[in-house]
Amino acid sequence: MSNAVNSRSATAESGHTRDLTWPEAPEPLPGPVIDNHAHLDFSDGEGSHGIEEHVAWAERAGVRGIITIGCDLVSARWTADVLRGEHIPPEHRAFVAERLRGGVSIHPNDAVNHVVTGKGRNGEELCSLDEAIAEISDLLDTPGMVTIGETGLDWFRTSRKKPERRDAQIQSFRMHIALAKEKGLPMQIHDRDAHRDVIDVLDAEGTPERTVFHCFSGDAQFAREALDRGAYLSFSGTSTFKNAAYLREALAITPLNRIMVETDAPFLTPEPFRGRPNSSYLIPHTMRVIAEAKGLSLEEACAGVLATEREVYGFAGAEG
Repeated sequence: MSNAVNSRSATAESGHTRDLTWPEAPEPLPGPVIDNHAHLDFSDGEGSHGIEEHVAWAERAGVRGIITIGCDLVSARWTADVLRGEHIPPEHRAFVAERLRGGVSIHPNDAVNHVVTGKGRNGEELCSLDEAIAEISDLLDTPGMVTIGETGLDWFRTSRKKPERRDAQIQSFRMHIALAKEKGLPMQIHDRDAHRDVIDVLDAEGTPERTVFHCFSGDAQFAREALDRGAYLSFSGTSTFKNAAYLREALAITPLNRIMVETDAPFLTPEPFRGRPNSSYLIPHTMRVIAEAKGLSLEEACAGVLATEREVYGFAGAEG
């Protein structure tokens, strides 16, 4: 039974009601990978499925580990609790513990709430951004935390033209960069319609040693800029979309030892199931696109991606 603290809307951004049936399971991968960015704090789809079910579905697909991301204080606290074994039936805790890790942060859009409005998504009172980052720092000390994120900039939901809101995101991004360096942890970047400004902040602050562009959304030229700064690029179901040739071109020029795979579940469900619920078991669809773009066998692509994920996070999932 789901104990998630958030839920994905049943309505798409287009305004249409989404198909909430779960996609059929794909053919399992020939070698293991991990889903390096998912949101198990969100429920979606028909039925009420617990963390242990999502982890088991992933295992059967060849996805031997999941990093679940909590990116507001409520979700971050929940993520820490899950890593301590809460919200998981006792008989499944050992199974999940071997296959699940976490990351926490204040999302760029939530940073605006802490600085500008003082109100959360549900109208609750929020602490200052300094206090929020201090709590994130404490939560990162929870055993099983392997990354900071997602942090970065989002000019899709927060207008860059509003100085107070823009500056709140940039301030938060800088604070997370400093935290990544202090903790010696990888950092996952959220970059939505903000490529140039993300690069400018990284150049000004200094890119952390292990920086991952979560759900990479740029073209080949932007991929080169990120790679030149030592970053890793994580590809999601968006790379399977028919209108995303630019992402596949970015994949083609990215060395395998800089490529990761993720779902961003329950969002960004890969083709041919776009818009339906997403979970880590659907990663084989994205891995096949990665293999094709790199001109590799699926087995070679899985081995390379897993090695990169292990290098960055020190985590390769069960039996990895």
